[in-house]
Amino acid sequence: MVGLSNGEIPLVQIFVRDNNVDQALKALKKKMQREGSFREMKRHVHYEKPSEKRARQKAEAVRRARKLARKRAQREGLLPMPKKPGR
Repeated sequence: MVGLSNGEIPLVQIFVRDNNVDQALKALKKKMQREGSFREMKRHVHYEKPSEKRARQKAEAVRRARKLARKRAQREGLLPMPKKPGR
């Protein structure tokens, strides 16, 4: 592996099967999306002031809390369940 020393383990490992690079690239993107690597890279493009970081983290926490409350209300029957597209 390039750039690895002292027995470091690569963070993401994708195998290319039957020279199918498109499928391997799709799998890589999916893994990185799941791990949040894209969001992390996007955040590190520019310097983020500590006050901006706190504001972002607070907004993310509020968003998570609202989502959790909405899901809980749907399970309890207080809100209608979301309609599935195509049905």
